[in-house]
Amino acid sequence: MRYPIVIHKDSNSDFGVTIPDLPGCFSAGSTIEEAINMAKEAAECHIEGILIDSEPIPMPSDIEVHKDDPIFKEGIWALVEVDMSKLSLKSKRINITMPERLIRTVDQYAKRYGSSRSGLLSQAITEYMASHQ
Repeated sequence: MRYPIVIHKDSNSDFGVTIPDLPGCFSAGSTIEEAINMAKEAAECHIEGILIDSEPIPMPSDIEVHKDDPIFKEGIWALVEVDMSKLSLKSKRINITMPERLIRTVDQYAKRYGSSRSGLLSQAITEYMASHQ
């Protein structure tokens, strides 16, 4: 999932980062690049906590949803990718049945985007459930 972040800088401070779709999730870095990397790590840790608490994971919004909010005035917008399949949750093998054509399509899509079948299905299910609450 790609979460929008807003990077801000006050004089005599590091770059601060807010992740609007993950309330309470903040980060910082001494450079913009470091701030983005630290924001990705913060988002992953925050989502892990949400999963541990069995809470629903907030879906990422488009930047346009937040960009006019006065709180984020003069911020720099970016996106951070959170790969749900790589979070440190215990995995369990399951057996499911799907049409062969769909499996081929899933595998091709996963390969094209550098994922695995399991990773893609995990992310798709997570996003589906979060958007249908």
